[in-house]
Amino acid sequence: MTPTLRALLCLGLSVGLRTPVQAGPLPKPTIRAEPGPVIPLGSPVTIWCQGTPGAVEYHLDKEGIPGPWKIEKPLKPGDKAHFPLDTVSSSHGGRYRCYGGYKLSSEWSAPSDPLDILVAGEEPVGWLRDRPSLSVQPGPRVASGEHVTLLCQSQSPRDTFLLSKEVAADLPLHLTSKHPAQQFQAEFSMSPVTSAHGGTYRCYSSRSTSPYLLSLPSEPLELLVSDYTMENSIRLGVAGLVLVALGVLLFWSQNSQKQTQEAART
Repeated sequence: MTPTLRALLCLGLSVGLRTPVQAGPLPKPTIRAEPGPVIPLGSPVTIWCQGTPGAVEYHLDKEGIPGPWKIEKPLKPGDKAHFPLDTVSSSHGGRYRCYGGYKLSSEWSAPSDPLDILVAGEEPVGWLRDRPSLSVQPGPRVASGEHVTLLCQSQSPRDTFLLSKEVAADLPLHLTSKHPAQQFQAEFSMSPVTSAHGGTYRCYSSRSTSPYLLSLPSEPLELLVSDYTMENSIRLGVAGLVLVALGVLLFWSQNSQKQTQEAART
């Protein structure tokens, strides 16, 4: 091997050891809100952003604001970063994305999926002062497989209604308002219902001019979904036990009567 070839080989190995190999674009991080995407006015929320190991910094962007809205470092190497908001105001409503930065390169990851933060509550101007009402047809107790409609209504002009389920991390369902008989309402249909649909629901109203600001929530509505297959099995089991018990009693009664008659003959 010539000295020139040996020098080039050593240089190539050295550069290879120092240069990280990036296979394709950096993966996008995940983003979520805790306790959820719908936040009452004045309450706290924490936005979490988590990427792959090696991330040393995260940028949180808010749609409509140039540059990073907030910058945080992970709690520990390769861990997620959190962006706490102690008191949510109407200005915090909006669409967010986060990016991860990595120490072995100057590159940033692809943006996360969007996260919508919705702020619910009465604003000083009072344009969302009234609460919508929430009702259910055919009723709050239904059987698995039935068709259920949750009806959200308001007396005031509204563009949009949103239906939210407690504990669910997903965004509320959105429907455009309808205006029958001077009412503003939306019908959220569920068909066929399963046990997974059971739970506590609330609805909100909003206007298209401020889609991230919601009214105060409706009163909670609890939907109970019964599994009639299981209930029927239990009922059949109980009925079977009752029949067995009646059979034993009848046998005992007949046997006792027979012994009494035989004793009378003797």
